[in-house]
Amino acid sequence: MAETLHLETLISALLFIGLRVSGLMLFAPFLGNAGTPIPPRIALTVAITALLYPVCEPAWPSNLEQNWLAIVGGEFFLGALLGLAVQLVLEAAQMAGQIIGIQAGYSLVTLFDPQTQADTTVMSTFSQLVATLIFLRLDVHHWLLRGLAASFNYVPPGTQLSHGPAGTQLLHAAGGVWLAGLQIAAPILVATMLVDITLGFLAKASPQMPVLFVGLPLKTVLSLLMLGGTLTLWPGFFEQRFASGISLGERCLHLVH
Repeated sequence: MAETLHLETLISALLFIGLRVSGLMLFAPFLGNAGTPIPPRIALTVAITALLYPVCEPAWPSNLEQNWLAIVGGEFFLGALLGLAVQLVLEAAQMAGQIIGIQAGYSLVTLFDPQTQADTTVMSTFSQLVATLIFLRLDVHHWLLRGLAASFNYVPPGTQLSHGPAGTQLLHAAGGVWLAGLQIAAPILVATMLVDITLGFLAKASPQMPVLFVGLPLKTVLSLLMLGGTLTLWPGFFEQRFASGISLGERCLHLVH
């Protein structure tokens, strides 16, 4: 009987830990990439769960039988929260690519994005890939895994969580995706707007000038030159954004407990 109880405790603990790890694996950048084959993702989830089990001490609430669904959902929500806090940075990069594509005239050209499983513009795919490379170069995935391990010390598996404040904080952070994307695309946006204004004055002064034929190639070339010049600033910008995403995940941990 004691062995049966020990087995049930072991399975429950592994379930709690595995759900939190699964939430991170599904929503974190790169780790939750839909283009990554499913078997390696499952194997990585199982391996991380096995490694974390010896150092975790699950909390066993007295009303586990009555609130098991809420507790299980809370564990998955906590892992997803940590992943989404950083995933928002890549969404900002994709938003910047959309803005750049429209301004540079690439909005009519689309590619199949394996990460979103949908057709997206060329510049949006390019911006997201560059942001993903910076994510890997800065070892942000290591930050996430360390944050996941630390979350088990602060919020033991099986703890009843308060989802409302953390969800509200995440929604507020999601509202900043547009602003971050605009900051990334700002140099190109300003340059192309100046070209539009200049061509508008020229068209007013000389109606015979083929502004439409000159404007699009000029904006395309200028956008590529500006993009090449500003790419050197992207690592520092994204490093700050990824650090802010990790800090957001830490604040959400304080709010759910």
